Amino acid sequence: MRRLGIVVPLALLTSLVVASPGHADPGPPKKAVARGTGGAVTSVDPYATRIGLKVLREGGNATDAAIATAAALGVTEPFSSGIGGGGYFVHYSAKTGKVQTIDGRETAPAAMEHDAFINPQTGKPYNFSPQLVTSGVSVGVPGTLATWQRALDRWGTRSLGRSLKPATALARHGFTVDDTFRGQVQQNEKRFKAFTSTRDLYYAGGHAPRVGSTFHNPDLARTYRLIAQRGPKALYRGRLADEIVDAVQDPPTVRHPHLPVPVGSMVARDLRRYRALDQAPTRIGYRGLDVYGMAPSSSGGSTVGEALNILERYDLSSLPKADALHLYLEASALAFADRNAYVGDPSQVDVPLADLLSDDYAAERACQISGGSTMDKPVDAGDVTSYDGVCGDGGSASTNTIENENTQTTNLTVVDKWGNVVEYTLTIEQTGGSGIVVPGRGFLLNNELTDFSAEYDADDPNRIEPLKRPRSSMSPTIVLKDGAPYVAVGSPGGATIITTVLQILVDRLDLGMSLPEAIAAPRATQQNSAEDLAEPAFVRRYGDALEALGHQVETYEDIFTGTHEIGAATGIELRKDGSLVAAAEPKRRGGGSAMVVTPK
Repeated sequence: MRRLGIVVPLALLTSLVVASPGHADPGPPKKAVARGTGGAVTSVDPYATRIGLKVLREGGNATDAAIATAAALGVTEPFSSGIGGGGYFVHYSAKTGKVQTIDGRETAPAAMEHDAFINPQTGKPYNFSPQLVTSGVSVGVPGTLATWQRALDRWGTRSLGRSLKPATALARHGFTVDDTFRGQVQQNEKRFKAFTSTRDLYYAGGHAPRVGSTFHNPDLARTYRLIAQRGPKALYRGRLADEIVDAVQDPPTVRHPHLPVPVGSMVARDLRRYRALDQAPTRIGYRGLDVYGMAPSSSGGSTVGEALNILERYDLSSLPKADALHLYLEASALAFADRNAYVGDPSQVDVPLADLLSDDYAAERACQISGGSTMDKPVDAGDVTSYDGVCGDGGSASTNTIENENTQTTNLTVVDKWGNVVEYTLTIEQTGGSGIVVPGRGFLLNNELTDFSAEYDADDPNRIEPLKRPRSSMSPTIVLKDGAPYVAVGSPGGATIITTVLQILVDRLDLGMSLPEAIAAPRATQQNSAEDLAEPAFVRRYGDALEALGHQVETYEDIFTGTHEIGAATGIELRKDGSLVAAAEPKRRGGGSAMVVTPK
């Protein structure tokens, strides 16, 4: 079993400090699992989780706590999230019993051209990393702040200004740097040092922050205060909007950058016209449960939903684990083939969502799966115009594509004492986004437009178009049982988000694992390619048995970070007795943080 992918080596270890030494609140210890009542919060970061929990204890609801947690992640997890990015917000209302969502995905500028990713000197696409991602052309119009305001307007009880106060104090007073934060700065050394504003924030003195030192971001604190005073219009209009546009059109590079840094076409009107969109969720039935997810522009809800519909044809709980995993991988390949062929921004692409989530369609797709051997991959997409649930000929052109979607996003899950639930996935895409800190503002801009296909094809649903939202794999998911919330789960991980959430659901709902066990279990991802890519522990445990069924199981390696980890999930289970089980990663991304209002 060989390793696939290109290792991106960490920068050489340094010992000097960008942040001031000591004196920051060290934060609570990370605890991956918490059980109790009264509400719960789980995220990748203990500072953020603690802030969200304090909101719950003060009487705020799940949306209030989620926005406060997300704002704190913009301080302590700035390389994965922040107001320079976007995301998807899924909400269950205990009052109405409804699941509703907000699409806060970034959009392409109105002037973006079909060949925006093509190097005019060579006529070929820019090298994806670090050249294309480190650019103004990769920056989409941010949607995170609009999402926060829209969520608070619909379901919150607090103002945006009040929700930002804890994160503002955290940015001003500082937090203690851990291995993950320092490592992500070092991974981005070449990119961050290409911009004066980014270098000055993360490489003051020429070196990354030392583990255990205190990192302050006073510029971000001032930016949060400005937004608290003026609301989202502070970012989408006025001076800050102009500064974002300037950073995109004329990136603040050092005198002789080692990277080309292509410039973008965003203008102030692109920011003014941005809206976070209210959207109906996807919904499928699975073994008597209702599974809700994110509809396009995300491909998460449709792809997870289609794969579950395929898997519902099998009694996974009665099978040996390797056989059940075989079916999980095969269903993933079929669903990814359809994702690549049909899913894009529904404002500009006719997405056959009802067909993709049809039980008859899933039954016909499942005909290709054999319990004793693997399919030849990549498999063809199905024919959504003609199906009846009966096995036979079918299929259209092969639709395997190379995914550029980056792995470093973040996810949070919140439940309050009333039973409201929030599952929220947010991102700036690449670890460190575009690499561009808006000068004097303390936050990184995204590189989300690299989620578009690099080369224009009129038949590609994810082709570049002006004002379009690039296809995402973010898959925040809420599962209801008898009409009440049962499990909420989500993860970062680029295109592996889909398979991470799917595998967690299969492990929890079918294979007898607890939610913490399902989140901690070793993972594999299948995205309609010849190989199944898996974490080393998965390869050791199941590789031989799966290869006996014809699988090519290879060790996954993140080409951006050199790690072998897939995803970094959070989730909460609501139990019949009213108690909660909040879970985060025990080890991936340095481990996450789960807390409950009243611990057992």
